[in-house]
Amino acid sequence: MKKILTLFLTALLSVALVACGSSVSGGEENGSEKKVTFTLATPDPDEASVTLAAKEFAKVVSEKSNGSIEIKVHANGTLYGGDPSAAVKQLGAGSLDMLVLSTSLYANFEPKFSAISIPYLFDDKDQFVSFLNGDLGTELIGSVSELGIHGLGYWTRDFRQITNSKNPITKPEDLKGLKLRVPNNPLWVEFFKGAGTVTTPMDFSEVYNALQLKTIDGQENPLGVITSAKMYEVQEYLTISNHMADGWVVGINQEKFDSLTDEQQKILTEASKEIQGWALDYDNKEAETAIEFLEGEGVKINELTSEQQQLFVEISKKAYPTFKELVKDDEFFAKVLEFVGKSE
Repeated sequence: MKKILTLFLTALLSVALVACGSSVSGGEENGSEKKVTFTLATPDPDEASVTLAAKEFAKVVSEKSNGSIEIKVHANGTLYGGDPSAAVKQLGAGSLDMLVLSTSLYANFEPKFSAISIPYLFDDKDQFVSFLNGDLGTELIGSVSELGIHGLGYWTRDFRQITNSKNPITKPEDLKGLKLRVPNNPLWVEFFKGAGTVTTPMDFSEVYNALQLKTIDGQENPLGVITSAKMYEVQEYLTISNHMADGWVVGINQEKFDSLTDEQQKILTEASKEIQGWALDYDNKEAETAIEFLEGEGVKINELTSEQQQLFVEISKKAYPTFKELVKDDEFFAKVLEFVGKSE
């Protein structure tokens, strides 16, 4: 009887130890890797390119990890109430697992991120991607560690374009007197003010009605936003100006990243890099489709030539002293300008 009782207690202890081990590991065992599940938040709707990229990222991670890492994507800012600043804080605190958010919003926490969106900083997307993947981009994304966040990498966003209801824009003078909605950000305000534009900062939710009522003449956004918000219903002209860049930071809570095995950490990093290329290709194809669609809706489209674009570059350069103040790091600002060949 005593022997039977001893065997029973031994078995019971073994079960308890296994259960305890599962709790500590944070998930079920899957081969040699522990099973973990993360939520990933994006700011845009399900059909937006960033959310589609996040879903593709989740798929690639699952395949590469043989199912040991599961990522559940939540769109439209639902996990953080649509407040991007709160999202960054929640990610650092661990109440959010993963987050994809624009570099311009991270500038609220690290001013050097403002450098990415300096108007006409980058000549084209190839130069932009080289910057993000180079030493300066690495320095920037490394800075989010101070917020309790590990930056897995960057994804690109489409450059921003200008629409209006007055006239085609081929030179800075065409912007003079134009009432243009811009985000409430000095990067936008200073640049367009330098071209004589009447800048009107307002929430994006108010833009369509303001255009419809003609209280403003135009606005600027990536092509995907212009089509999804149906700007073509209230705008006659689209200029492919490529005047400003922005990227996505793919972030994960630092403690949760550290809890993963080396192999799992490698999988997340490599998958993020892979999706950078996927997202770039997707956005390029979508841009072509968007232009065809807008033309079909009667929008008159013109694309700035390199010579025309240079005139706008000079407008931006005049605002460099203000942009330098926003970046709040003279040495970093100088390195960025040197990289793109636009030194002061």
